[in-house]
Amino acid sequence: MTTARPPFPPFTHETAVLKIRLAEDAWNSCDPARVALAYTPDSLWRNRNEFVRGRPAIVAFLTGKWQREREYRLIKELWSSTGSRIAVRFVYECRDASDQWYRAYGNENWEFDADGLMRARHASINDLAIAESDRKFHWDRSGPRPADHPGLSDLDL
Repeated sequence: MTTARPPFPPFTHETAVLKIRLAEDAWNSCDPARVALAYTPDSLWRNRNEFVRGRPAIVAFLTGKWQREREYRLIKELWSSTGSRIAVRFVYECRDASDQWYRAYGNENWEFDADGLMRARHASINDLAIAESDRKFHWDRSGPRPADHPGLSDLDL
């Protein structure tokens, strides 16, 4: 069964910003099953050089991702939106098994169905090794980014 996920297209500036924040909060939970529910059952992803189709594959992909990318913290920001599409820029920080920290910069193009489920996600991402002292995302991992934490533009990212 597919459950509708408001807000629904066509998006206004305000509803696109809300949709992005809901996605950010879900991804920051690092719960693959929770995240996958925001996508159509046959959703198609391009993530870097990987192609993923469908919720089971999304769960498998994210499970592996968050096993490798520890202490994951993400901020997303609206770039543009029209109709059923939203363009997002994002930055996340994580560390690998050797305790090397990274900041990943990326852009996503999203397309939604009438029920507000994402049917397509195209992500381009670049990684930059950083020192732990250069991290900018420090909120408690037990919850979403606090409302008063700076966004990407505020952090000049």
